[in-house]
Amino acid sequence: EVQLVESGGGLAQAGGSLRLSCSASGLIFEDYSIGWFRQAPGKEREEVSSLGSYDHTTYYSDSVKGRFTIFSDNAKKTVYLQMNALRAEDTAVYYCAGIPIRWGRWSTPPPEEDYRFWGQGIQVTVSS
Repeated sequence: EVQLVESGGGLAQAGGSLRLSCSASGLIFEDYSIGWFRQAPGKEREEVSSLGSYDHTTYYSDSVKGRFTIFSDNAKKTVYLQMNALRAEDTAVYYCAGIPIRWGRWSTPPPEEDYRFWGQGIQVTVSS
């Protein structure tokens, strides 16, 4: 059974930092690409960042580019989202999701609807 578990959320001040972790089990980690998504109250879920497992190509939404960094530790089967220079508008429930596709620099990131496995979500609250 594939499981994705997020950790590291919580409360931060504007301008501060948090690091989210997505720990995977029940899968061959190298065969999966992981994405981070978020959903703020009253808004649709949006993709924040993703990591292609073929060559660690990264994708960032315009709203987080330059502030967030996605990276992985394959030995720990964990993908991280380092969030710096946090803003109040980063407040949301953050989800990690997995897709059994090894995408890379030659392709576009998979769309949200193609992700097969999802974590339970974790709250990130940024106070201004």
